[in-house]
Amino acid sequence: MQKAIALLKEYDLLRVIDEPLDIDLEIPHVAYIEVKRKDSKALLFTNPVSRRLDKKFDTPVLMNVFGSHKATELFLGKPADDIAAEIESLLKLKPPATLGEKFGMLAKLFALKNVFPKRVSAKGACQEVVVEGDACNLYEIPILKTWPQDGGPFITMGQVYTQSLDGERKNLGMYRLQVYDNRRLGMHWQIHKDSANFFHEYKAAGKKMPVSIAIGGDPLYTWAATAPLPHGVFELLMYGFIKGEPARLVKSITNDLYVPHDADFVIEGFVDPNESAIEGPFGDHTGYYTLEEEYPVLEVSCITRKKEPVYLATVVGKPPLEDKYMGWATERIFLPLLKTTAPELIDYMMPENGVFHNLIIAKMRTLYPGHAKQFMHAFWGVGQMSFVKHAIFVNEDAPDLEEYDDLSDYILDRVQVSNLIISEGVCDALDHASDDYAYGGKLGVDCTADNVFFPQKEIISDAQLLELMQEIDDSIVDIRQYKTYTKTPICVIAIDKKEPVHNLYEKLTAIKAHTKLLVFVDAKKNDLDNPYMLIWRVVNNIDAKRDIFLQKEFIGIDATNKGAIENFPRRWPDDTDCDPEVIERLRKRQIIDVDDAFLKKFYI
Repeated sequence: MQKAIALLKEYDLLRVIDEPLDIDLEIPHVAYIEVKRKDSKALLFTNPVSRRLDKKFDTPVLMNVFGSHKATELFLGKPADDIAAEIESLLKLKPPATLGEKFGMLAKLFALKNVFPKRVSAKGACQEVVVEGDACNLYEIPILKTWPQDGGPFITMGQVYTQSLDGERKNLGMYRLQVYDNRRLGMHWQIHKDSANFFHEYKAAGKKMPVSIAIGGDPLYTWAATAPLPHGVFELLMYGFIKGEPARLVKSITNDLYVPHDADFVIEGFVDPNESAIEGPFGDHTGYYTLEEEYPVLEVSCITRKKEPVYLATVVGKPPLEDKYMGWATERIFLPLLKTTAPELIDYMMPENGVFHNLIIAKMRTLYPGHAKQFMHAFWGVGQMSFVKHAIFVNEDAPDLEEYDDLSDYILDRVQVSNLIISEGVCDALDHASDDYAYGGKLGVDCTADNVFFPQKEIISDAQLLELMQEIDDSIVDIRQYKTYTKTPICVIAIDKKEPVHNLYEKLTAIKAHTKLLVFVDAKKNDLDNPYMLIWRVVNNIDAKRDIFLQKEFIGIDATNKGAIENFPRRWPDDTDCDPEVIERLRKRQIIDVDDAFLKKFYI
C-alpha cells in the first residue's frame, strides 16, 4: 500500500484529506462523489474517526485506488491490451518447427514458472502485529458504513481466501463482509461462487471451514480477486502472470490458509456450517440496496496487521464507480479467453451504466443466418457471462463499441421483433427485478443484419405526442423522444402508475404511427433528459419475460418499479441515495466541491 500511495502521488493521482471525517457515511460519500469526476483521483483519509464508537483511528483509509484508467494500468504494470496479447499468444502455441521456435517456446514456458504462488516459511509483513482469540476486535479497524440503510459497517475490498475440503483447490474472491460485532463477520457468498461450493463440502462433512481475509497489500491482489477465471483456477495465478513474479504467501496464524505476505490486515477465522445470520441490507454496485438474507458467519480467531497499515476500501452504488475501471481491465484482459468459446467474437464491452452483468454489447464476424443468436446462447452458458441479462450483438461493420452515439444509431436501425430473443436463466444474486431470486428473463438483440424495411414513423414534436398520449391516459406525466431519425425512434414516458404498464402500452397502440419503442419509467426519481441514468434504470428494472411487450413495429419496455399493482412477489429495494444532510455538511466544510447540477446528473 505504501508503494501504491507513492506511485499515485508520483503521477498526481492522489488527493490527501487530513480533516477528521467519520467512517459512517462521510468518508464513503466523499469517495462516491470523487469517483464520478472526469479527473477522478484516489483519496487518502489520514484522520478517520467514528462518532458512533467515540473513537479516532491511527490507520488511514485509502479509497478509489483504481479510480482511473491510468491508475489501473499503473497497478497492472503494463497496458491491459498487452496482457491480453500475451494470453492470446499462449492460447495459439503450436508445436515448434525450427530450433529457433523451440527456444522461443521454451522461453515462454520458462516464464510461466512465475505464475504459481510461492510459499514463504518466515512470517510476513502482514504479521508484524498479532492479536488472537478474545482480544480480537474488528472495531479497531476503520471499517466503513457506506449508505444510510446499510445493516452496519461492511468490508468492501476484502480478499477472501478459501480452499476445498481436501485442500487441493484454492480460491480468492471478493465478497462483502458485514461486521456484526467485534468478532463476527457475515460471509456474503453468492450461490454461484466457488467459496459457496467449498462451504457445502464442509457442511456435508460437518466441519468448520477456514477462511482468511486479506486487506491491502499490492492492489493487484484486489483486482485478481474479481477476475472471472474458470472454475477451480486459483485467481492468484493471474497475479503471477501479469507481474512476471509469483505472489509470495505466508501461512495464517490460526488456520492452514496462505495469504499475501505484504497485506496490511489479515482477518482469520472459521465458519461453522450450522450458524447463519441475517446479512444486509447493503447498498450495492447495482445502485440499489440488496435486501436481507441469511448467510454464514465467520468467527474471528486472529487479526494480524502491519505496524503501520493502510485500510483499503471502495464505495458501491450508482454508476460511474471504481468498478468501471476494474471492469475495463477485466474486459480487455479476458477477451482472448472468451474468444476460445466464441471464435468469431471481435470485441465486447459492458458499459458501466449497464452495471456490467445487466448489459453487454458484442461485435462479431457474422458468417451465417442465426449466428448471433447462437452466440447469445454460448454467452449465457459461459462462466460469469451466464449472469448477463441483456446482450446486443452487432456485425464487424458497426462503429467502435465506445462510440456510443454512432453505435446506438447502428443498433436502432436494426431492431425489430424477429431480431429479438427472450429467454430465461440464472441471474446475478444481486438482481432485484426478477420474480425469482437469482433466476429470470434474458433479452438478446441481433443487430448484425440490416434487415429492417418498415416505413419510417411519422415523427411529431414532444409536445404534440404528449398531448395525444394524455388524451388517451392521464397517468402520463411527461415524455421525451430520442433518435427519431433512426428506424426505431424511442419515446421515454414518465408515468404516475395506476395500473399494470402492459394495459397502458395496449392503449397507446393508437399512436404507433408516431413512434416504435416505448420505454416506461416512474415520474418520480427519473430525469427524462438524462439518457445515461435512464439506461441504468432500464437495465436494472426489467425482467425480459415480464416487462417487454411486442407487436409488429411497436415495442414496449416497462422499467417502472414493481409492487402490488403487478403482484410482484418480492420486496422492491430503494435506490442508494446519499444522505442529503451529510452532503450539505461536506460542502460547507469544502471537503467536496460540486454543484446541484452534478448531484442531479448522477442521481446522488
